Amino acid sequence: MIRDPSAKTSAKAAPKKAAAKKAAPIKAAKSSAADVAKVPAGKKGIIAVAPPSFRRERALIKRGVWPVAGCDEAGRGPLAGPVVAAAVILDPDRIPRGIDDSKRLTAEEREKLFDKICATAQVSVAVASPARIDRDNILRASLWALKRAVVALPEAPRHVFVDGRDRLDTACDCEAVIGGDGIVLSIAAASIVAKVTRDRLMCALAQDCPGYGFEQHKGYAVPEHLDALDRLGPSIHHRSFFAPVAAARAKHMPWTVEPVQDLFSVTEVEVQVEASVEIDASAGL
Repeated sequence: MIRDPSAKTSAKAAPKKAAAKKAAPIKAAKSSAADVAKVPAGKKGIIAVAPPSFRRERALIKRGVWPVAGCDEAGRGPLAGPVVAAAVILDPDRIPRGIDDSKRLTAEEREKLFDKICATAQVSVAVASPARIDRDNILRASLWALKRAVVALPEAPRHVFVDGRDRLDTACDCEAVIGGDGIVLSIAAASIVAKVTRDRLMCALAQDCPGYGFEQHKGYAVPEHLDALDRLGPSIHHRSFFAPVAAARAKHMPWTVEPVQDLFSVTEVEVQVEASVEIDASAGL
């Protein structure tokens, strides 16, 4: 029988190809392991987040729209203290480096950037007190403070970027940007100014009302604050209608809690009919 020599050589080469295929994943695994090894220590698992940019502001400047302001607030969630709103108009030629969402920065970084922003930009701040928060609710009080901060700027802006989903009732155009403190540089600058200002106010309130730890937690509902509320009751700086504060007030000052009317209770109504009144059943038929 005559055999095809090419078939013989291919048969011999088949095991080599199979071995090469098996070796390929091993090489790939080695290369990927090498790539992982090149990653600096402590950098594994970190997802890079792009910092806020001045892109939206520059787009408006090219269209002839200027000044452009960014505004943000600090202190919606705490149980005590005011809401602080800030508005900032950055100077395009003197923008401090390192501006970012205030939540991504350390306290030391925020303090340094606060001084740089105030030295190079137009800045204004407005405060909504706990009394206003109790009267208007936290959302309306925050929007009120944001609008007041915009109005208080040294130069009236022609466009305003505000963090969140609610636009402000301003004389100029207002654009709400969800997550704006991590996207728009002017909003990020405002978030730093608002955060640093409020933190300083809470440290001052800590001296006025010792025992609550305002200088540590800044009024947020951490276990230490809740424990102090339970022991001491609410102070004049607490927001009365926030649930933990209301519970503490009911415990320490029950006479200030108004009784809640039961809307489902049955009240007997006594109807008296004079005997002299006769009702003609056939009337109207």
